[in-house]
Amino acid sequence: MGGVTLDFIEKYIRDLIPENDDKLLELRKYAEENNVPIVQKETARFLEVMLGIIRPNRILELGTAIGYSAMLMYNNAGTDPIVTTIERSEEMISIAKGNITKYNLEDRINIKEGDCLDIIKELDGKYDVIFLDAAKGHYNQLLEQCLRLLNDDGVIIADNVLFRGMVASDDLVKRRKITIVKRMRTYLDMVSSDDRLITTVIPMGDGIAVTRRR
Repeated sequence: MGGVTLDFIEKYIRDLIPENDDKLLELRKYAEENNVPIVQKETARFLEVMLGIIRPNRILELGTAIGYSAMLMYNNAGTDPIVTTIERSEEMISIAKGNITKYNLEDRINIKEGDCLDIIKELDGKYDVIFLDAAKGHYNQLLEQCLRLLNDDGVIIADNVLFRGMVASDDLVKRRKITIVKRMRTYLDMVSSDDRLITTVIPMGDGIAVTRRR
């Protein structure tokens, strides 16, 4: 399954979500067939609900891939928001641009090309939602820049924070993933222990952390 919950629970939750309710089903199928990592089905539904509650005007995404989550967030914000999304892979950028154009969203979704660690320093203005879905070992390095760009009542949503369960249990850690796991634990410790912030970690999909200012 690839998530962090028991398989039968994960399957039950996913089966509750109708396939015909996904306006971007074509992109999800492409990602599955081509092994492109995008948000898991239940995580996508979580984003839909959260964006509908927050109703953001400006969204920042770190990690575009094929553009699925950027378009999903736009579609569910209910505010005709501006979405800025950062991606370093030239292949993914090309595919994402094609998808964004196909859905007539090129005026609302802007791709910044380059490494998130570099590009985020060049951004200004404030964002209502920041979605962290970039290289998993860099979340801790991106946090202060995200906070700089976050509106006072904004929300940071970070995906994959339990990283296949490894972040929560040393017994699951694979040797080649030790650095990523350590850095993700650092990120979760940072957002959990910082007196400026309040964070909840949700064991859904591959783990989601939702952070806002107190």
